[in-house]
Amino acid sequence: MHLLDMNSLRTILYSRKHFLISSTFSSYTTSPISCRFYLAPNSSLFHYAHLSTHAPNADPLAGSGPEHEKGRNVWSIYGSVSSKLATQRVGSSIDGKDPEPSIGVQNGDGSEDLLNKKTSESVRKVGLEDRLTCKPNSGKVVGLKKKNKVSWVCSNCGHSEGQWWGTCQSCHMVGTMKQFSVGNDSGGERRTWLPKEVTNVNPLRLTDVNRGINTQDWRLPLPGPFGNEVARVLGGGLVPGSLVLIGGDPGVGKSTLLLQIAAILAEGCGEGGSKSVVYVSGEESVEQIGNRADRLKIQTENLFLYSSTDVEDIFEKIQPLSPRALIIDSIQTVYLQEVAGSAGGISQVKECTSAFLRFAKITGIPIFLIGHVNKSGEVAGPRLLEHIVDVVLYVEGEKCSLHRLLRPVKNRFGSTDELGVFEMLPSGLEVVSNPSEMFRRDHNGNFNSEHLTGLAVAVVMDGTQTFLLEIQALCSSSRSFDTHVNGIQNRRADMIISVLMKQVGLKLQTSTIFINVVSGVTLTETAGDLAIAMAICSSFLESHIPNDIAFIGEIGLSGELRMVGRMEKRINTVAKLGFKRCVVPKSAVNCLGVVGLGEMKLIGCTNLKDVINNVFMVRDEVTTPSMGSF
Repeated sequence: MHLLDMNSLRTILYSRKHFLISSTFSSYTTSPISCRFYLAPNSSLFHYAHLSTHAPNADPLAGSGPEHEKGRNVWSIYGSVSSKLATQRVGSSIDGKDPEPSIGVQNGDGSEDLLNKKTSESVRKVGLEDRLTCKPNSGKVVGLKKKNKVSWVCSNCGHSEGQWWGTCQSCHMVGTMKQFSVGNDSGGERRTWLPKEVTNVNPLRLTDVNRGINTQDWRLPLPGPFGNEVARVLGGGLVPGSLVLIGGDPGVGKSTLLLQIAAILAEGCGEGGSKSVVYVSGEESVEQIGNRADRLKIQTENLFLYSSTDVEDIFEKIQPLSPRALIIDSIQTVYLQEVAGSAGGISQVKECTSAFLRFAKITGIPIFLIGHVNKSGEVAGPRLLEHIVDVVLYVEGEKCSLHRLLRPVKNRFGSTDELGVFEMLPSGLEVVSNPSEMFRRDHNGNFNSEHLTGLAVAVVMDGTQTFLLEIQALCSSSRSFDTHVNGIQNRRADMIISVLMKQVGLKLQTSTIFINVVSGVTLTETAGDLAIAMAICSSFLESHIPNDIAFIGEIGLSGELRMVGRMEKRINTVAKLGFKRCVVPKSAVNCLGVVGLGEMKLIGCTNLKDVINNVFMVRDEVTTPSMGSF
């Protein structure tokens, strides 16, 4: 190209750019077109060309030319930056609307592309981007390509943040924040927990809500010893339309528990109505569930099994059955097709739980959900999951133990102080008849046996259940003082040992002290302080504690004994188990008295010295010298 041509091009670009570039653009739509570009012999680089659309079988050259009114006028220029021909189309509107200008680039091979990264800088300054959509001649951007909302979610606890943090602000775990993108659902319907299609519903008076409803028969009964234990934890029975979430470690017995509950509901649902119960599993096949039912000797005909992970498919299949209860195993395996993400994701778990809640409230069918747990022992997924459901239960148990505890964490229809105690057997879960002694072994040996030295019985409570725990202590001589504890808080043990040295006068500075709670239980209640202190005294003094005595009380820093909660129930439990004596704070004797205790005797003490005098210094009604000999 000659120098004269380049100078002519620059003159055109700067003097007539308001003809070349429009302030508004529209996206280019491909269609069968015919276009011709030409350069006149006079070397002028600004020309008029014609672009016309035609049918597949029409003459591609028909109607071409400046004089054709139905065609689309095209301006063509030579871009000095892109080294290509750039075209501006101005379509003549038939219906009288404004033309739709656009910019295109002709490649060397004759093909035409939209103006993108290789456009001239003068075009870029006016804001031409292929993500903008503008109205003709308006000069205002009316639409932008919307971006997805990005959040950072902790894979351990489900806590979400708007930006990335190296440490989760909730559980303080390092490296657990994962990027999570939420799509734009503005075009779809908004999903809510409760349906909006309710008509002719007005606010009701509180006195009118339960009118005509027998609250005793309102809940679904769970007959039998196993069912009664579960019903007690639920608050007296299963509430219609409730959503119950059950969590626990892998292999603790969640599926076994719910399969036994399903069998009880299907067998003893009373007269009238449907007795069918549907058990849906997304982790096991129907044959695998049936094999477990055979092992548990469940043979009811009203229990239906189904394997699916699609929530809409589950609703469609169970509606003809109109079941009395629905069990989902588990919430992390099901999904909704309208929600982005895979099953078990944050959005899927939340929306699926909301769908089950709406279904339960509309139909009145109670639904059980099994939830997986994370490393910290909480239900995996967003914390919102526990807020949506009505009841949250946890199945707890050690791998080395056969006992299982069903503990309520949240219950809208009852107390969270209840505790169900079961035992895992080959035939399934069975109720423990006497949970108070499940952590205590029988030791009816001789009182002078050295094996009983350093052993004391503590009376603690978990919820409404009373348990008797054995506390063991061992004091061995050493050059330096050291403590090793198992099942007790280190600071609590150090405080009790310090009180024994300061207030009682025991020379424990040259001893290594070991403290252990039998059966691997963790003691968190202060009612076990007195038993811990007596176990240490027994080992240090090398004097056994009679096996018919129990200890209840909290120890203060000055060595005094303090009251603990529910003292009356603790004492009654000790009396029922056949203990002869129970050491308690003296204030408890003055408040409760000794009525109804049978042969058991309450020993009221004010401080640790009184306890030692009554336990170790009395042998067959003979009192030994005072504490000064220690």
